[in-house]
Amino acid sequence: AENLKLVEAWAAAHATQAEARVRVRGWVSFHFPHQLDYEHLVQIERPRADVPELMRGLDLNLRRRDGFGLTDLRATKREVLDEVDYCLYCHERSKDSCSKGLHERDGNVKRNPLGIKLDGCPLDEKISEMHVLKKLGDSIAALSLVMIDNPMCPGTGHRICNDCMKSCIFQKQEPVNIPQAETGILTDVLELPYGFEIYSLLTRWNPLNAKRPYALPYNGRNVLVVGLGPAGYTLAHYLLNEGFGVVGIDGLKIEPLTGMLTGDSGGHVPVPVRDVREIETPLDERVLAGFGGVSEYGITVRWDKNFLTLIHLTLARRERFRFYGGVRFGGTLTIEDAWELGFDHIAIATGAGKPTIVQMKNNLMRGIRKASDFLMALQLTGAFKRDAFANLQVRLPALVIGGGLTAIDTATELFAYYPVQVLKMLERHEELVAEFGEEEVWKRFDAEERAAYEEFLSHGASVRAERERAVAAGEAPNFIPLVRGWGGVSIVYRKRLQDSPAYRLNHEEVVKSLEEGISYVENMSPHEAVADEHGAVKELIFERMTLEAETGKWRSSGELVTFPARTVCVAAGTSPNIIYEKERPGTFQLDEWGQFFAPHRVEANGDGRLHAVPAQKGERAFFTSYEKDGRFISYYGDNHPVYAGNVVKAMASAKDGYEHVTALFADELSRLDPGSQEQRDEGFTRLVDYLDDQLTARV
Repeated sequence: AENLKLVEAWAAAHATQAEARVRVRGWVSFHFPHQLDYEHLVQIERPRADVPELMRGLDLNLRRRDGFGLTDLRATKREVLDEVDYCLYCHERSKDSCSKGLHERDGNVKRNPLGIKLDGCPLDEKISEMHVLKKLGDSIAALSLVMIDNPMCPGTGHRICNDCMKSCIFQKQEPVNIPQAETGILTDVLELPYGFEIYSLLTRWNPLNAKRPYALPYNGRNVLVVGLGPAGYTLAHYLLNEGFGVVGIDGLKIEPLTGMLTGDSGGHVPVPVRDVREIETPLDERVLAGFGGVSEYGITVRWDKNFLTLIHLTLARRERFRFYGGVRFGGTLTIEDAWELGFDHIAIATGAGKPTIVQMKNNLMRGIRKASDFLMALQLTGAFKRDAFANLQVRLPALVIGGGLTAIDTATELFAYYPVQVLKMLERHEELVAEFGEEEVWKRFDAEERAAYEEFLSHGASVRAERERAVAAGEAPNFIPLVRGWGGVSIVYRKRLQDSPAYRLNHEEVVKSLEEGISYVENMSPHEAVADEHGAVKELIFERMTLEAETGKWRSSGELVTFPARTVCVAAGTSPNIIYEKERPGTFQLDEWGQFFAPHRVEANGDGRLHAVPAQKGERAFFTSYEKDGRFISYYGDNHPVYAGNVVKAMASAKDGYEHVTALFADELSRLDPGSQEQRDEGFTRLVDYLDDQLTARV
């Protein structure tokens, strides 16, 4: 009894006294939800009195990052269970706002103090119920419940989506970290013997899914899915389970998986994966497979891209699914080509369109590029790998213009890439000098190239020295002071940090970027890029913006502020992807703003045939205006104004939209002759044999 009292007193002291709490920092037992101050969700300091708009994270929160391995190892099992225990299991009272959203008394969706609508999970995932099953210790049951609404759950969860957290019943204190819990449940199953096979089976057979507990046999109808990002691969899953043959195409080159894992049409069955680690690879060594669209080239190593491999392999094993990379819709394949090949429907899931060009003088100057271009060049070429010869060069200081998650991803990856780049350059320089001599190497550069090269070699030597120091000290290298000393990487936004999309939608990513040494500059609008003597950018001039209290609008103060910049990345958003209509005017009707496809629904009129009809305002419709010989085209993800914006919304578009495609064929599918199954199967085999011959490059 005395010992228990001593433990209670010790625990009370460490729970209530600030000095004592430092000693138990990071202990799950002493994790207490903090109050939310929506104007101060991140900890910052303003280091320069002459530029009060410049902010950075506190030194005590800085985190050392080295290269392009996974930067977030996710929550431990104990931390996941802490989140599960923190949940109030609101579904028992139909108050599970994380799933259903928070509503006013009149039924309208509530907004939080930052103005964000609290709609809950776009997939309507059964979150509270999932927590109950996990608390009871049944991870497989919990995962089965998740997969009723989110069968492609490896593509969601931690560091991907947080709509559920925003809508959690805890609005005045730290919410339940639902994405951590969801990913923890998935990984608990994956870590079981044959855990991947359990997940894969649940995508085809899920007894908890009353609507579609098992996949239907092939029905003879084929759908061409254009784009294999989150919307495309999720739609493919749903259509496959409804019995459709699905062929996916993507503009990116998609690496094939080994036939040993996927099986083949020759009758070889897949070799089962006993340990999921057999198909996992460290992210800085991983083959860039090209599958997954934005999840592959846009999302960074904050998220474990081995999860993409799980989805890729799960779909690649499906008998009535084929995918082809390096195929451009409107180029390699047109709509007319698809009909001639025998497709019955086309689903457009091509993601976001072209990036926005900011109104800035000299905005195409050398050294200025779009953020999406940088991320794709970094992540699809493997430039971050030590043995890669990809041609991606950046210099410091670097500025990223924008306020969204793309700006943050660009800034953090640029910050991490620079030490990798200069050390690679130093090592290769030494190899060249050893073989050809100093003079032979240097004589190949002009004055501009020589200056940059000398800078890189000097910085590379500093990076090497820091690595050697860290090894001797037995700690991780700290590149933050070096990169900051060379000019650093800053995100510049035209309004306050609190007004930026990243802060309002996902402030956790702002916190993580500050931990990696990123600086922020608020209230600055780009005005002009200034060139050096060689025509490359050397600095950017910004206009200082002020907020008018009366109107609530931002205006230029007339003051100009100059920031040095050798690399500029612009992350100012994108426009909808309607490039097919731009190249072939008249194919599709556009909405009243000329931005998205005009929404249509398909219904039968007096002649008994199906026709595309303009949707009512506010109606969720998935069809374009295209109609020819009873064939239609639907659209999803970032192509759809209701579902544009993030990965989980893209998946929701597939979940909500596939039933409309299925309904097109409902009458004839109800009359299918089971005895003709073999002929239907042979028809799909002929189709993919022809596509293999036409679309697969062989050397």
